[in-house]
Order: sequence, then C-alpha cells, then structure tokens
Amino acid sequence: MEGKADSYKVIAHGGMGEIEEKKSVFIANTAPVQTEEEALTFIESMKKKYWDARHNCYAYVLGEKAQIVRFSDDGEPTGTAGKPILEVLLGMEVRNLVVVVTRYFGGTLLGTGGLVRAYTQATQAGMAGSDIRTMRRGVLLNITTDYNGIGKIQYIMGRRKIAIEEPEYTDVVSLKVKIPYEEEEEVSKEITEATAGKAQIEKEGSIYFML
Repeated sequence: MEGKADSYKVIAHGGMGEIEEKKSVFIANTAPVQTEEEALTFIESMKKKYWDARHNCYAYVLGEKAQIVRFSDDGEPTGTAGKPILEVLLGMEVRNLVVVVTRYFGGTLLGTGGLVRAYTQATQAGMAGSDIRTMRRGVLLNITTDYNGIGKIQYIMGRRKIAIEEPEYTDVVSLKVKIPYEEEEEVSKEITEATAGKAQIEKEGSIYFML
C-alpha cells in the first residue's frame, strides 16, 4: 500500500442540488463511479434526461489520489463551468464520483464571474445532497479461534468498534475483520494475548473500507 492515501472521501449514494441565478436554473446531479466508462455513461444519461437544457457541464475524479480528472464546459465560456465543478470536488477531497451540472438558460447573461459562481454553488448544493463517506486504508484479517476464544475476540472488536464479518461456526470459529492499517499490530497482539496464542491470524490483504 506504499504511496496510497491513508483515507479519502467518496459518496455512498448520488444526490442532487439546484440553484437559480437571474432566472437561469442550475441542477447538479452526482453519482459514485469506479471507471471512466461509468462516468461517461452517467453523463450521457443526464444529457438524455435534460435533453432540452442549454448546457450539461461536468467533472469527474477517479482514484484515491485523483489520478484521473476530466471536465467539460459543454459550450459555456472556457473555464467558467467544468473547472469550477472540478475545483469543488478536489477542494472537498472527494474521489470516485462524477457531477453533471445542467443549466436552463433564463435569458440573462451572467458574465464569466457569475457563471463561475453559479456552477460552484450548484456543485456545492449537489454535494450537500449526497451521502459523503470516508474510505479508510486498512487490512483484512481472517481469524480462526476455538469457542473459548470467540467471546474475548468479540470484546476486543467491540471496544475498538470494529465489525465482525462472515462468522463461520464449525468445530472452530472463523471470522473476518477490517482493521485500520495502523492498528493491525496492536490488535493482533491483543488477540494473541487474550487467547493465549490459540487464535490463528491470517492477513488476507490490504484494502480500503468505508466508515
């Protein structure tokens, strides 16, 4: 995981926000995406939904360190729409999402400053209507223990507010937990001490998980 961000924000669900500026209506729609193909598909769907609008401007950000960013003014003056949308997303440090801001022209020109302000505020409204979560860098541990050890492990996880996933009860108990990477060593030590070394702890890999 070297070189990875320790945490970043995403949206769990898409949202919507709307503002009006001098009778022009700006509608922002957001969606979580993992690939450019998904982002472009969403953009096309918004263009079809708002087919009668003057502009459908957009920006999207992919990767935990914003490795891919794209934006479009869609006919608005250069730098007045797509870039302001993108700057809101980068400023909020949200990743893996796309935002389309649709404009219905109200008959009054806003000027470059007015457009930048309107697209910025519309994007902020769309993000305010979205469910923003934090993705945390961590490790996935597979733990196997006897029935005497499960209660002790549940206590350790409960105290740390770590969810236990996929418990399997056979002649032993197997379970999976997602641990913040900086807590891995300490948690493993606690489990080993609490079970007198009987619990087996296997690191399955490095992950990001949603808080």
